[in-house]
Amino acid sequence: MNQLELLSTFTKIVADTSDIDAICKYKPEDATTNPSLILQAMNLKSNQKFLYKAIEYANKKGGSKEKRLINASDKILVDLGIEILKHIPGYISSEVDARLSFNQEKCILKAKKIIKMYEEEGVSRQRVLIKLAATWECIKAAEELKKDNILCNLTLLFSFAQARSCAESGVFLISPFIGRIYDWYVAQNLISNFSYNKDPGVMAVCKIYNFYKKHNYKTIIMGASFRNIQQILLLSGCDRLTISPLLLKELESNNTIFDRKLIPPTTFIKPPIPLSEEEFRWEHNQDEMAVQKLSEGIRNFGKDQLFLEKIISKLI
Repeated sequence: MNQLELLSTFTKIVADTSDIDAICKYKPEDATTNPSLILQAMNLKSNQKFLYKAIEYANKKGGSKEKRLINASDKILVDLGIEILKHIPGYISSEVDARLSFNQEKCILKAKKIIKMYEEEGVSRQRVLIKLAATWECIKAAEELKKDNILCNLTLLFSFAQARSCAESGVFLISPFIGRIYDWYVAQNLISNFSYNKDPGVMAVCKIYNFYKKHNYKTIIMGASFRNIQQILLLSGCDRLTISPLLLKELESNNTIFDRKLIPPTTFIKPPIPLSEEEFRWEHNQDEMAVQKLSEGIRNFGKDQLFLEKIISKLI
């Protein structure tokens, strides 16, 4: 049994890619996309059909050029998600435009639009997770969407305050970004005598895992953004891990045995009183790394969305 197979006995594996060939090769349970991955996917010749189909769809819908750009972008997101779903048994995570991350109502409307587009193509909402940045507004949007049986994946999660508020709001799944947390500490020269057991990204997820399991929160933890397989193995036993094809390949080619690291408790403690918006904002603000990385992540996803729209704009 290789490490990928062994890991799969503890943890559900999710493919962090929009590459259909990689998904077919590694056969993950779920798959996740984001604006950066979709942009990469559109650069593959095999995916050009999604681009032209989206433009045809947008032109048929009509409206201003801005409206057609939005409709074409949404169509690419949905059609690529539908294609991926043909090759996995579980969920596809489809991300809402990052530029909406501070508007609860617009996130709700966009999520409902995306779900409607999936359902018009015969895909049940039970197979789609709407990805939202873990801002207060998006956490509350996810809480509302759940009432309509629309489940969400709260991404760009860096602080404990974000994780706690997601659990307290009944969010379906969170994606803490291990690698980006690690990157920040390296860039700030805050890691010395580095050992994998003291990886700040790994430690952050362990803290979230222990808090969730101790209080019996049902929110799923899906570790994301890995830089090496050591980070992955130290989180073996986490509910889900979303892993890039490069690291999936490395795990598959390694037969070294390892032990499960994260094990849930058998007894539970009553949860604390939920954080208010004021408390959430203050607690999150105390984490300099989280403030910087959340802001950076939203900006970069927004830039990639704009870049995709420029590609569409030339063809529309």
